[in-house]
Amino acid sequence: MDESLPRKIRYDFAPGHEIWSVRDKGWLGKKNGELLRLMKQEGFEVFVTVDRNLPYQQNIQKLPVSIFVLCAYNNRRETLKKLIPKILERIAQGITENVTEIY
Repeated sequence: MDESLPRKIRYDFAPGHEIWSVRDKGWLGKKNGELLRLMKQEGFEVFVTVDRNLPYQQNIQKLPVSIFVLCAYNNRRETLKKLIPKILERIAQGITENVTEIY
């Protein structure tokens, strides 16, 4: 999870998913490119963010992880947690895109 997400949103994911935040890993303040490289080294498969500019800042064809961009009118847990089931559904279906916007 990106540092811009509410920390407690991790509890809204289904059991069986290992959830780490940028803060948990000690990666606060890392730029997106470096952050994605660290995620690849650690074996992460998915990155969840609210940064809608990320796809335009990185070469998305070569991203080491699948990125879910939560698109909501605010960054509050109560708002964003409604989008988590859509992420879990996409994961269950098999992730095919490098970047998926979730509304």
